[in-house]
Amino acid sequence: MSAGIVFHLLAALAYTVLAVSLWRPLSKGRDTISTGHVRQVCLASAIALHGIALTQAVLPEHTLRLGWALALSAAVCLGMIVFWLESLVMRIDGLLLILLPASALSALLAALFPTGHLVDHAGNEWLRVHLLIALIAYGLITVAALQAMLMTALDRQLHRPVQAIQNRSMLDRALHSMPPLLVQEVLLFRLIWIGFSILTLTVVTGVVVSLRLTGQVLPMDHKTVFTLLSWLTFGGLLVGRYTRGWRGRIALRWTLVGFAFILLAYTGSRFVLDVIL
Repeated sequence: MSAGIVFHLLAALAYTVLAVSLWRPLSKGRDTISTGHVRQVCLASAIALHGIALTQAVLPEHTLRLGWALALSAAVCLGMIVFWLESLVMRIDGLLLILLPASALSALLAALFPTGHLVDHAGNEWLRVHLLIALIAYGLITVAALQAMLMTALDRQLHRPVQAIQNRSMLDRALHSMPPLLVQEVLLFRLIWIGFSILTLTVVTGVVVSLRLTGQVLPMDHKTVFTLLSWLTFGGLLVGRYTRGWRGRIALRWTLVGFAFILLAYTGSRFVLDVIL
């Protein structure tokens, strides 16, 4: 068993333990959660394990290996780093109720499907920079999409009849413990702004790499097409936000569409090639 698999399993276990420790009070009728300093340190340790797992799996013996599960794992890990930094300045503990299970699942998938393909021209520094920037953008957009799904569930809950606390299900109590929608909307658009900026750098560095390796400005393969569609989607959302005041359900739908494009750009296509075919 490789070191990458072992550390991915350890990271999945750490995320799962943290998730259980947060969900358990809700199962006993509590209506709020709090991470506290101890859980913050434990979360940082789990993210560190996740990072070590990715280093061992993606960069074995000075090569560069990527697969759909490893790309998804890297995206979620980078997204969790962003969340951890945001949590130092904003009260967004409730988001861990969905982020921790998602992180555990991504780490487990990377352990179950550790194989990938060796990336050509792995020694090219521009290519390494391009891939790092792309994964950071992917991670930010992944967290933004998870938050958009959560905000959609919260929006639906607001339109349901109010129930007494003792009659609420555990899921209702979990949603009630989340940060207010206005706070989440501010965080969502901050993630989208940063993600869009880094996605722009991804396109620019992709052009540089393509010119150096193939002489083409942009090879019109599926990765390029879906990445550009995602870039246009998030760009359109930000323009609509500041010219027409788009928010709420419109913003959530655009976010999920943009995430679907970026997912199809790499992870979705690699899943079809590596697993289905």
